[in-house]
Amino acid sequence: MEYTWDFKVVTDNFHILLRGVGLTIELWAIAFALGLVLGLAISLGLLSGRRWLRWPAIGYVEVFRNTPVLIQLIWFYYAFPIVLGHQLTPVTAAILALTLNTSAYCAEIFRAGIESIARGQWEAAKALGMTWRTSLLRIILPQVGKRMLPAFTNRAIELAKVTSLASVLAVHEIMYQGRLLSSTYYRPLEILTVVALVYFVLIYPGSWLSSRLERRLAARD
Repeated sequence: MEYTWDFKVVTDNFHILLRGVGLTIELWAIAFALGLVLGLAISLGLLSGRRWLRWPAIGYVEVFRNTPVLIQLIWFYYAFPIVLGHQLTPVTAAILALTLNTSAYCAEIFRAGIESIARGQWEAAKALGMTWRTSLLRIILPQVGKRMLPAFTNRAIELAKVTSLASVLAVHEIMYQGRLLSSTYYRPLEILTVVALVYFVLIYPGSWLSSRLERRLAARD
């Protein structure tokens, strides 16, 4: 049986998909920004010589890296409110789960990057009278930025794709809107194909620009 493609349902409802795109970008931007900040803090715990800081940081990273993101999303929406005593909105639960998951991966990226710097540079900065914090911000992190860029780019791309799982919480991002239109008009092939193309258009430019930046930095070195 020959299938007849019909994209009229997509063009007629493209404004709905665009609303989903806006929320997808919002989820990605907030979760990635917060994940970077929290990941840096967790990485300092991983590198700490104090067990009461290092072991909780290790446990945090292992829990969020070794459990499915889907389970984390569902847990924060359905189970966490029992502990909190307050029901989270779907968007809040999604941002919380995605942020914590992303921060665990970012923490490992920061840890590996910081550990790649020779110990002598820390000692030289200390000899110049710099505090540990000043040494980290002025000496260490500027050097490891280029080394961590590919890993952070991969993490950002992965997060952009993982935001689609927020649709299970009825977060009205693009995947949710696509599923809703598919069930309404019974044209899943056309609608979900367009959704996949939208994800590609959103993600590929960042990947391409990152590759260009990596090559430029490598050329400067």
